[in-house]
Amino acid sequence: PVSLPSAVGQCGNQVGCRFWDLALREHAAVNKKGIYDESLSSFFRNVDTRSGGDGPDIYKGKICSLKARALLIDMEEGVVNEILQGPLRDVFDSKQLITDVSGSGNNWAVGHKLYGYQYRENIVEKLRKTAEHCDCLQCFFIIHSMGGGTGSGLGTFVLNLLEDEFPEVYRFVTSVYPSGEDDVITSPYNSVLAMKELNEHADCVLPIENESLFDIVNKIHQMIDSGKLGSTVKQNSLVTSSAGSTKTVQEKPFDAMNNIVANLLLNLTSSARFEGSLNMDLNEISMNLVPFPRLHYLVSSLTPLYTLADVNVPSRRLDQMFSDAFSRDHQLIQADPKHSLYLACALLVRGNVQVSDLRRNIERLKPSLHFVSWNQEGWKTGLCSVPPVGRSHSLLALANNTCVKPTFIELKDRFMKLYKKKAHLHHYLHIDGMEQSCFSEAISSLSDLIEEYNELDATKGGPRTDPSRLKIAV
Repeated sequence: PVSLPSAVGQCGNQVGCRFWDLALREHAAVNKKGIYDESLSSFFRNVDTRSGGDGPDIYKGKICSLKARALLIDMEEGVVNEILQGPLRDVFDSKQLITDVSGSGNNWAVGHKLYGYQYRENIVEKLRKTAEHCDCLQCFFIIHSMGGGTGSGLGTFVLNLLEDEFPEVYRFVTSVYPSGEDDVITSPYNSVLAMKELNEHADCVLPIENESLFDIVNKIHQMIDSGKLGSTVKQNSLVTSSAGSTKTVQEKPFDAMNNIVANLLLNLTSSARFEGSLNMDLNEISMNLVPFPRLHYLVSSLTPLYTLADVNVPSRRLDQMFSDAFSRDHQLIQADPKHSLYLACALLVRGNVQVSDLRRNIERLKPSLHFVSWNQEGWKTGLCSVPPVGRSHSLLALANNTCVKPTFIELKDRFMKLYKKKAHLHHYLHIDGMEQSCFSEAISSLSDLIEEYNELDATKGGPRTDPSRLKIAV
């Protein structure tokens, strides 16, 4: 099974770059002989470059030239050029890149309506080419941010294209949401316009908030500075730093935050990339965690966050790791699932962990978590035997929980502050195909989503009819 990631926009490509770097390191750690195996084939092609150009794929034997199964799209070429000049330059070739020079000017309409239609054929062709190399296409990933123009606009345009071209293949989206203090004035517009597309065209969305990432990075630095992690601790946590990678350039302010998102994706895809006694197919996440089609937003938490690669820190007890996964400090979105309603929950564990450890911890934690009455056994578990580099185990928890509602309410409030004054609207409305109705439809789509969460909260998880069913007049 193969997953095809598409990184769109500056944020998406920076996270994507970290993901590919870390994924290569993980495979290198277990694949000592340099043989192209099934594990590598899930995210990489092995290309024979001796014949020049795009040579044939080699399925067995030595690794010749690994090419990531991915598409990199950005309407400013800066980040993609950096990747092409960096250590990962051989992992991508020009057939996988779509760039422009002018950027989307923090305007969803430019990304979606202008560049979307301009680059449509090019994107479809490259998607098809990349998909042709996959013998079994399991799902698509889109990595993008919500606040800018290219990530939100062109990112959701690509999402729609995927649905048109590959309707049977699941679409997973990792979306980075802007914070309230975002320096992009128009980010509430871009985010709400993008939300409508995510509501309608994504199978599963992992919302991530810049604020939470910032808090996690700060906490790790505080712990290192306070000496709580022991005197032997080196300055670099593998989760937030690119220490030990092939990168030698100075780290940028967002690198640590991007690294956390890349680690989330590593855990999420580990079952597709490695063997495990209880591996979880990515499509199973959507099947088991999304009981109603629009309520497909999952809260993710990651643990441990500060085990270090090059130091023997005593491993945190397993049970502590499970408790941490349900504490707010480890979440990638600022929410409170413990005091909200769970529709379902998945635990993806990596490393030397037994099924009995999983069961014991679920039984221990269950009484403190409020599950809907019709899905009391709504747990899905995955166990991948290969741990992240430098750690004995790790855990990614994905919760479908009504606690995402406040994030959406806050986004709606920030949108309405601008929209009531019609501020900055003219920048959007002069783009071909962009009408004021796009704004009213987007905000009503978000309001409907919030209302669905309200209905669930009001029933306190009792029996409920699906609000989106057709009413039939008799």
